[in-house]
Amino acid sequence: MSFIGKSIQRIDAVSKVNGSAKFIDDYYFDSMLYARIFRAPVPRGRIKNLDLSAAEKLAGIKGIFTAKDIPGANIVPVVEKDQPLLADEVFNFAGEAIAIVVADDPDIAEEGVSLIKLDYEELPSILTIEDSINKTVPDICSKPDNIFSHYKIRKGDFEKGFKSSDISFEEEYKTGYQEHAYLETQGMIAVPNPEKTITVYGSMQCPFYVQEGVSEITGYPLSDVRIIHTTTGGAFGGKEDVPSIIAGFASVPAVILNKPVKMVFDRAEDIMTTSKRHPAWIKFKTGFSKAGKLLAIKVEFYFNAGAYSTLTPIVLWRGLVHAMGPYACDNIHIDAYAVATNTVPCGAFRGFGTPQVIFACETQMDIAAEKLNLSPIDLRQINILKVGDSTGTSHDLDESVGLEKSLHLAADGIDWKNKFIPPSEKTGRKRRGVGISTLFYGVGLGAKGGMLRRAGAFIQVYRDGSVNVAVGTTEMGQGSNTVFAQLTAEALGCSPDNVTILPIDTSRVPDSGPTVASRSTVMTGNAIRNAADQIKHYLLLGASELSGKPEEAIELIDGRVLTAGNELKISFIDVVEHCFNQRYHLTSQGWFKAPSTSWDDDTGLGNAYFIYSFVTNTAEVEVDIETGEVEVLNLVSAEDFGQPINPKMAEGQIEGGVIQGMGYGIMENLYSEKGIFINPGFSTYLIPTTMDVPLVKPIIVNEGYSKGPYKAKGLGECPLMGVAPAITNAIYNATGIRVREIPALPELIIKQKKE
Repeated sequence: MSFIGKSIQRIDAVSKVNGSAKFIDDYYFDSMLYARIFRAPVPRGRIKNLDLSAAEKLAGIKGIFTAKDIPGANIVPVVEKDQPLLADEVFNFAGEAIAIVVADDPDIAEEGVSLIKLDYEELPSILTIEDSINKTVPDICSKPDNIFSHYKIRKGDFEKGFKSSDISFEEEYKTGYQEHAYLETQGMIAVPNPEKTITVYGSMQCPFYVQEGVSEITGYPLSDVRIIHTTTGGAFGGKEDVPSIIAGFASVPAVILNKPVKMVFDRAEDIMTTSKRHPAWIKFKTGFSKAGKLLAIKVEFYFNAGAYSTLTPIVLWRGLVHAMGPYACDNIHIDAYAVATNTVPCGAFRGFGTPQVIFACETQMDIAAEKLNLSPIDLRQINILKVGDSTGTSHDLDESVGLEKSLHLAADGIDWKNKFIPPSEKTGRKRRGVGISTLFYGVGLGAKGGMLRRAGAFIQVYRDGSVNVAVGTTEMGQGSNTVFAQLTAEALGCSPDNVTILPIDTSRVPDSGPTVASRSTVMTGNAIRNAADQIKHYLLLGASELSGKPEEAIELIDGRVLTAGNELKISFIDVVEHCFNQRYHLTSQGWFKAPSTSWDDDTGLGNAYFIYSFVTNTAEVEVDIETGEVEVLNLVSAEDFGQPINPKMAEGQIEGGVIQGMGYGIMENLYSEKGIFINPGFSTYLIPTTMDVPLVKPIIVNEGYSKGPYKAKGLGECPLMGVAPAITNAIYNATGIRVREIPALPELIIKQKKE
């Protein structure tokens, strides 16, 4: 292959480096106004009166809008339509939007917000998972018992499995919030058009979600709502559902005032009011034979959804499917719950409900290894999924299972044989240890993804051989546009330099579903190949006519047309010119629908996803047992995501995701008092800096997937998901201190040491 598996330069590298890339705050339109939000001061309350008079008198204020002013529906459509754009009679979390203030200048709008007076009755609130499931507390959502969703898996006979186990034990685990920490905050600009349509520009992952949201809120039909994706400075799931809200804040005043309106959050507002990774409480019980075979699993876990369901039902379901880990087990009993609290609604975050349960599962496996007097490597070797095995949901795996290979490569990469020494043999104040974790990840939206499991692509070849490609999945820093250019070039036989990936515009391509779930390469890649194949038919016909050779004897490679034996060479441009002269159709719409899946709600069994990626992480740490400080020295991540399209970018994804996972495991902590985050900034919410980054070794394990584009699977989320337990298991190996809660802050380690 000419371009698949080659590390070509990112096509957006120069614009990102020289500053010519335009992010949403770089855009300006004539007569543009600026919006700011008046928000609820406490977690739950009833609005008695909203006094806007002082704010309305402020010079420069162009309008203040509340729920009664919304021209369409006061709703943000996601999975359940339970979240209003603006609180009307009752607000349900501190920071919930109540009014939109619009002015000539953002500072004036901010001053206008400060002049609004709210008279409210504070209502009883629920702030934790434990309180939410207490039967004596009030219902705070539309679902009974404050439970948004409940899913289950029932496989085999778990009670019999535990009775036949030689050892069994149960542990509890907790995980906290994680902030996305994208460099560019949330932002949108809504521009009304003379023909009573609206165009919204913004930083986002899912333009078609935003289109639906703006349509609902403005009352405009979808055909009159155009969404244009601007250069996006990071997302990690945080710009999946939330941008529909931001677009609504901009669109309501834009439609009413008939002026462009910009809404861009500052960092504190972004952290305090937008979605997070769900905090979790997990009860995990396992049973093993003396030989180390996993015989039974029982898990009960809860996610804190916040005040509204948003994407929680889907996040919870993915957590359910991955809760038993990448292990073969015949007896499984799992219950997963998402509960309502009067806190910021949680949503998508890289890993999508899996890092929480992976932390619990992989810690459980390490505890079991010690109880069985086995190495953590050996215990995993006995139980990991291989070709021919069945997943926890009874999905028989018949191809592309690279977990065993990744296990050994990651162990070798950290020098496990020489460095794994029992903690009892270690002395001194600073002690080193190594840890491991494994995982699997269902690529795409899975059996619960329904009608979203599709993708579209549009390709147009011009007379000079240049190629435009329009797709429905977004570039948000992960490098997908470069991958799409490589896929297009490989499929058509041109050079990637010929290919331009157009900005995403909902008027150019059909609804392709969201850019989430590590689905872009497989879904959009196959849609691109589908479109390219239709064009390639005419290119081969044209090349055959020019060369006098049969089509089956011709190859299109890297801008050249080669015939059998390379005896005749014709340029790609010559062939295109000939096709135009012959009036052949070199424009095509491609489409891809994901392979079938299955799911039984009663048992939680079925082919939950069409294919899986597999990862093993190993970590080496040094722990100061007096202070509890942890320094991560080395991280190895061996990843099976099929054929890498661009190995260097894949390594970059692994490196970035691993560091994000490290932050989740030992550093990133949002402190909350009475439902309000008190450290909404990067000076107090600590993320890894360059000074914290250890030596990271990415290892690519290529186990090709026959139905993927050039045998590729999904990568994006996998690097983050299992890093935290690899580090906490290493902390135990260094110190004998078992961490059952993350982030593993120094004070937590010291507390565990004393216990």
